[in-house]
Amino acid sequence: MIIDQKCKKCRRAGEKLFLKGERCFTPKCAMERKPYPPGMLLSEHKHRSSTTEFGTQMRNKQKVRNTYRVSEKQFSNYVKESTTKKGVAPADFLYEALESRLDNVVFRAGYANARSLARQMVAHGHITVNGRRSTIASRRMKMGDVIAVRAGSKGSKLFEGLGEKLKTIKVPSWIKIDADKHTVTLQGKPKSVPGEATFNLTSVIEFYSR
Repeated sequence: MIIDQKCKKCRRAGEKLFLKGERCFTPKCAMERKPYPPGMLLSEHKHRSSTTEFGTQMRNKQKVRNTYRVSEKQFSNYVKESTTKKGVAPADFLYEALESRLDNVVFRAGYANARSLARQMVAHGHITVNGRRSTIASRRMKMGDVIAVRAGSKGSKLFEGLGEKLKTIKVPSWIKIDADKHTVTLQGKPKSVPGEATFNLTSVIEFYSR
């Protein structure tokens, strides 16, 4: 039997992390059918004991890390950096660092329906930044950067119907889309997206400060 690791991560988090993009909105979604942790029965889930503070912090950390599809080492480095920056709240800096990753911006812009696919697009050289191909998914984007699909990749099935999609997709306020040119420009600092599950990043930072 094939075990879908992405679905297991959502079930452990106790909510949808949308790791599989549009498929998370269907009745077949594991969180719709089994809204309790893997390896546990529904009856056990309803009667399980309350989570400790450490357990809550761990759960928050895993939720954020799995959502953005980053390794433990990368994530801990982001947290460490956030605690050393002056003039900005650690939680705000951590959020900006995660959201400004190239793979996340590609996902936010609608080029891909899941962050995992966006990461593959970048790794395979389909995306350019300021006119040059970039294959580093963790590359930090900054205000004014222009992201586009590489000319040689526009005929790929990955980007079929992209022009029409870009005309209708809703993107965060800090991203500007030119649907005719198929380009995305960062026009501000990342801000939380209304309607999405919120992260307790302060709890995450406290977890690493233990």
